[in-house]
Amino acid sequence: MNRLSDIGTIKELLSKHGFTFSKSLGQNFLINPSVCPRMAELSGAGGAGVIEIGPGIGVLTNELCKISEKVVAVELDKRLLPVLEETLSEYDNVKIINADVMELDLNKLIAEEFSGMDVVVCANLPYYITSPIIMKLLEDKLPLKAITVMVQKEAAQRICADVGSRMSGAVTVSVNYYAKPQMLFSVSAGSFMPAPKVDSAVIRLDVLSEPPFKTDEKKFFEVVRAAFSQRRKVISNSLSSGLSISKDRTLEVLEAANVPSNARAEKLSLENFADIAKNL
Repeated sequence: MNRLSDIGTIKELLSKHGFTFSKSLGQNFLINPSVCPRMAELSGAGGAGVIEIGPGIGVLTNELCKISEKVVAVELDKRLLPVLEETLSEYDNVKIINADVMELDLNKLIAEEFSGMDVVVCANLPYYITSPIIMKLLEDKLPLKAITVMVQKEAAQRICADVGSRMSGAVTVSVNYYAKPQMLFSVSAGSFMPAPKVDSAVIRLDVLSEPPFKTDEKKFFEVVRAAFSQRRKVISNSLSSGLSISKDRTLEVLEAANVPSNARAEKLSLENFADIAKNL
């Protein structure tokens, strides 16, 4: 369906189906016609199977259907199902699933829907649940080539920051354990209806075939969360508090891992966190 980025078309479509925006679901529909074609092209969707999360009225879905082998779009809001049925009626390579992606068995979905295909994720994510969705996609160890998502610009900058830089945080370290992130392009707030209060950005995470090193993952991520739980404190204090271990024990672990006790979490490398986990 053409003109899905046109404000008049969107209003007419939503009025026809009696749809009103839900703030709790973070619904903002794209009205900038250049964004979705570019996003679909850069996602690696060409000739692949695609999982889309939160298709909305199907603006991005249309572009994905044009170039991909098959699209499975997961939409939480059942009020949008009849809208999507109309806007995607010309395509026979799309399936809409009414579900909460956080509760879906995505490994099972991929096995059932994308047998023999390369699979990517491409989605315009709601701001309020960006990190949980990204981490689910990575932690579930899905057979994905890449994850291309539009998120709040500040979140994009943090995810794509260099580990060990001032902008890095727990999500930076966690994402870099599973994937290689890169910033693709920015999207202004005016590209949406209704317009959010902040700009967005499209990022791509190229999923690693295996982690950069072997580690006890549970312990590794416990260390990462504890280290960043109190960003203003030095690593010895944040780890002692976050892991509920004595200061003396914390200092022993840091010394064994060759990490200065007065360092701050954002200055540590992936290997530093792994060495701390190993010596706990």
